[in-house]
Amino acid sequence: MLIARVEGSAVSTIKDPELTGIKLLVVREAGVDGEPTGAAFVAADAVGAGLGELVLVATGSAARQTKLTRERPLDAVIMGILDSLEAGGDVTFRKS
Repeated sequence: MLIARVEGSAVSTIKDPELTGIKLLVVREAGVDGEPTGAAFVAADAVGAGLGELVLVATGSAARQTKLTRERPLDAVIMGILDSLEAGGDVTFRKS
């Protein structure tokens, strides 16, 4: 799983029919402090995440293991919204 921050949304009117009805969000990989560390990418939203939230993203074949994404042509899915993170004994992120 990756930690990522939701930065925006992606809209596609022409797409594989298996993706109809799935909300697509633009996310950027982040460190344990919530700060961006990687490139932006698109992930299917299985949990109702919103702009600015810190989320957990599964990629690859693991992305097709939720009820929403099973058997769909996806390689990234938001599968959790983080409330807090602790690293090295310190709380590095807490949702406000």
